[in-house]
Amino acid sequence: MAHVAEWKKEEVKDLAKLIKGHEVIGVVDLSDIPAKQLQKMRENLREKAKIRMSRKTLISLALDRANKEKKNIKELNTLMEGQPALIVSDMNPFKLFKILEKSKTPSPAKPGAIAPQDVIIPKGDTGFAPGPILGELQQLGIPARIEKGKIVITEDYTILKAGDEISPKVAEILNRLDIQPLEVGIDLKAAYENETIYTSDILTIDENKTIADIKRAFSQAFNLSINALIYTRETIPYIIQNAASKAFNLAYNAAILTPETAEPLMARAYAQMLSLAAKIAQNNKEALDEELLEKITTKTKPTEKEEKEEKEEEEEEEEEEEEEEEAAAGLGALFG
Repeated sequence: MAHVAEWKKEEVKDLAKLIKGHEVIGVVDLSDIPAKQLQKMRENLREKAKIRMSRKTLISLALDRANKEKKNIKELNTLMEGQPALIVSDMNPFKLFKILEKSKTPSPAKPGAIAPQDVIIPKGDTGFAPGPILGELQQLGIPARIEKGKIVITEDYTILKAGDEISPKVAEILNRLDIQPLEVGIDLKAAYENETIYTSDILTIDENKTIADIKRAFSQAFNLSINALIYTRETIPYIIQNAASKAFNLAYNAAILTPETAEPLMARAYAQMLSLAAKIAQNNKEALDEELLEKITTKTKPTEKEEKEEKEEEEEEEEEEEEEEEAAAGLGALFG
């Protein structure tokens, strides 16, 4: 049996202890990250997560050892890529993924690299004077020509689709145009929490769309609960308010006296009484007593304010008519 170095045993032991001591464990790919940039990223994550670099085989052994306490965690072994490392945290895996994605920075194109998203060369002045680069652009299908002594791109052009491999010629052109299609950062491949493994495609969510979906689902559930009279902390106030409103309307329309309906019912009865009295007075005023006649007269007689406004309107109309007559007379005199 081959001898196993003591430091390797200790490393596996330490890694397993680290894994067991945190709620969220992930595997990341640190490929192509400059040492200085990686150090800065680790410092920024210090209060939120810890990155532990080690050999792939030792990480795999540590995951296997921790599988007794954290069921299914050994499945992370199949998701390690590139230059793997462990990342441990007690933070929600979706939040951790979002933080890592935001920490990524643009990077120049490299031959053989895979475009993470569509790469578009924008319309506009390239800043280059006429020269061999014009032919190089056109050879790649980029719509370029000379305008006012400069090479310009005549329309937006998608030179790479997400997943395309970057060729040496495309990489050279993108670098000369100062377009950085790649990203450098800690790439979280998968995260483990509560016996569940979340791969990067699951962790990638449209935050705005997700929030909108949750709001819509809540609204639909809320409306269903109210209409079905399902009592919850959120719906009880609205169900009671709705019931009170319906009870009031029923009592009002059925003329049922309650502390809430008494005043509006009396007001309605009074208005109906005045309306009926006014109709009776049209045929026989003597059928009404003086007090009721006075109320009807007071109700139908224009107020001083209304009379004043009506008088002012009549005066304005008379003034307008006089002005029109004067204008007509002036035109008649002008044209003889």
